[in-house]
Amino acid sequence: MSIIHLDDLRKSYYLGKQVLPVLKGIELDIRKNEYVALMGPSGSGKSTLMNIIGCLDSPTSGTYILNGQDVSQMADDDLADVRNREIGFVFQQFNLLSGRTALENVALPLVYAGISRKDRNDRAMALLEKVGLADRSHHKPNELSGGQCQRVAIARALINDPAIILADEPTGNLDTKTSLEIMDIFGAIQAQGNTVVLVTHEEDIAKYAHRVVRLRDGVIENDQVNRAIHV
Repeated sequence: MSIIHLDDLRKSYYLGKQVLPVLKGIELDIRKNEYVALMGPSGSGKSTLMNIIGCLDSPTSGTYILNGQDVSQMADDDLADVRNREIGFVFQQFNLLSGRTALENVALPLVYAGISRKDRNDRAMALLEKVGLADRSHHKPNELSGGQCQRVAIARALINDPAIILADEPTGNLDTKTSLEIMDIFGAIQAQGNTVVLVTHEEDIAKYAHRVVRLRDGVIENDQVNRAIHV
């Protein structure tokens, strides 16, 4: 069963009377526990597609079924609820709160879910251990390296046990060695049962995914199993 099903997905933007089509009939299925990289040059539509998959935006037309639920034309509040429940985000800029410790940053989504402080901290610490940062739990972002900040962001993305981890250029601000360490973490996350969708323009990063979907000019140009998987 597909965890993501896109059928004739289209997205256009409007500038006065001018229509700017960005996605032009995307057909895509991603199955549970797949590891997929979305690639494409600037202007290909990959960022728009990522925003729709992440329930940050809605398509102009077409169907998007996320984990069995049609989210294509949901109201913003309903979309936000699905997003918070189903998707964990990892961004290039980390998006951590500078005044909070690593533990507090990871636990933050659970505050809005009404989870007790003890349970929040226990779950957050378990995830920091999972990404190898238990000994940095009380450090703030300015006391951590870029790679450590991204590990905190990954732990935060996992805190609600989402169906999908959506990573947008997660190694864009990291050196090569740290990037590979972060990709190893994503590989471990996928191996433990999560679906991972990675948006990247870097071939060296995309090769870690099991499948690469390439976009150009708003359509899928190529969709193939990755033969260069690291094992």
